Amino acid sequence: MTLRSAAPRAATFLLASVAGLVMLAMGLVAAVAPAATAAPAPAKARDGWIRLAHFSPNTPAVDVYLYSFGDPKAMIVLHHVAYGAVSPYEKVKVGQYTVAMRGAGAKASSPPVLSTTVQITPDGAYTVAGVGPNKGIKLQVIKDRLATPPGKSLVRVIQASLRHPRVTVSAAGHVLVHNLAFSHMTSYMAVKPGDWMVSARGGGKHAGKTVALTAGTIHTVVVLDGAHGNLQLTDLVDAAGSGVMPAGGAGTGFGGTAPAPAPSPLPWIAVVAGGVLCFGAGAYGLRRRTAPRHAAR
Repeated sequence: MTLRSAAPRAATFLLASVAGLVMLAMGLVAAVAPAATAAPAPAKARDGWIRLAHFSPNTPAVDVYLYSFGDPKAMIVLHHVAYGAVSPYEKVKVGQYTVAMRGAGAKASSPPVLSTTVQITPDGAYTVAGVGPNKGIKLQVIKDRLATPPGKSLVRVIQASLRHPRVTVSAAGHVLVHNLAFSHMTSYMAVKPGDWMVSARGGGKHAGKTVALTAGTIHTVVVLDGAHGNLQLTDLVDAAGSGVMPAGGAGTGFGGTAPAPAPSPLPWIAVVAGGVLCFGAGAYGLRRRTAPRHAAR
């Protein structure tokens, strides 16, 4: 074979090698570019917590509804909630909600007796309670705490006894609050952990309850009207550990836009593979054409 006839073939192999390199570079750039330029997925919105309570002594049982603001379909419905009842915490998405109370057994479409709005913030916890006498009942939004000072427990008192409109509450012989008025509450108080005998006195009546205050726990002690004109104490555990969210129901989703899936790398893998083949074929052909031939003997 002459050098003249070999030149076009060598040029062909050279072009194949160059084309392979170009395809290889394009495939690698295209495969890496989406990962480098894709917008980061938005951070997941944190949830909040809400619980519902009935602290109005002379108000009959009610049905309590929780709505996402602007949505007529109730997320949560609690039927026949009687005086002294408190629901578990429910985990909900951050945002604005409406709490409505209707008489027990009333139609869901009937006008509520009471309603209020509550703004749930990230990692925030709230108690929405019916408080006050029947003729002056209102829904009160109470901000709860979920963290304590190191090595301490937090305690607060809600006064929901109408028969004894002023009570004094003590714990382990120390007065927590003196003459707390009906439908009022204290701020959280940091106390030393231990098994505390909590007592309430008012109107010549007395009630006592042992409350286990372990480090990191947060408690709400509610003073209620008990049987036969007596007082009654209820201990609500707001959080079981410092910074630990309270136990509650599953969160309810409100939809949203899911992030778009990353583009498939398969087409670009094919381009890279084709480039490798072209480059290999061209290089092999050039090597054979340019290899020195040994003279025939």
